[in-house]
Amino acid sequence: MYKLLSISALLLVISACTNPNNEEQIFNGKNLDGFHIYNQAKTNSKWKVSDGAILCDPKSDGIFGDLVTDQEFENFELSFDWWVKKGGNSGVFINVKEDTAYAASFATGLEMQLLDNANAEHRHQIDSTHWAGCLYSVACNSQNSKPKPYGEWNTVKIIQNKGIVSFWLNDKLTFQDDINSPAFAEKIANSNMKNYPAFNTFKKGKIAFQNHTDSVGFRNIRIKAL
Repeated sequence: MYKLLSISALLLVISACTNPNNEEQIFNGKNLDGFHIYNQAKTNSKWKVSDGAILCDPKSDGIFGDLVTDQEFENFELSFDWWVKKGGNSGVFINVKEDTAYAASFATGLEMQLLDNANAEHRHQIDSTHWAGCLYSVACNSQNSKPKPYGEWNTVKIIQNKGIVSFWLNDKLTFQDDINSPAFAEKIANSNMKNYPAFNTFKKGKIAFQNHTDSVGFRNIRIKAL
């Protein structure tokens, strides 16, 4: 019995040392296990895995569609790396409700915009809430939207804890707010997202990686429950 308890204790110590922050790597670097296409379940899509990264190749076989997690998350810290090609546009959504009542992830989920600011379409360049790291179309600390040149890896962190959401791009805070507050509801009412009645109505949900017909890559996708 003593030996069994000692082995169990040792395993607990090893587990704590290898994962001290209760962090989960939700992308295994090999395949798309744990993910599927929004409202399409497991189907062949433009999303592939290559060299330890999830890539969207618009020229590949399969359907277009946002890649969503099988699981839902509520209070968490999400981190990942991303790149886009020249002029590329993508995004990552949180609190996504998957239901055929909604045509796409953006109808419910809050989007961190991922963009090649310098070479983006004019409509994005003139609206700072469309810049990389921003809460798309709603709010942004625009002075901190400084993505690396296209083709280079950027590092991102998204934190949601009891209604407080913050976005970080390359260690710079690009958005933070209480998404349950009247002031935030007013921001939505003054944005284009007011056209989507279910936007920000779910306080937990799936995480979605946007397929925006542009080439985009993601790697080192990890999440920690808070």
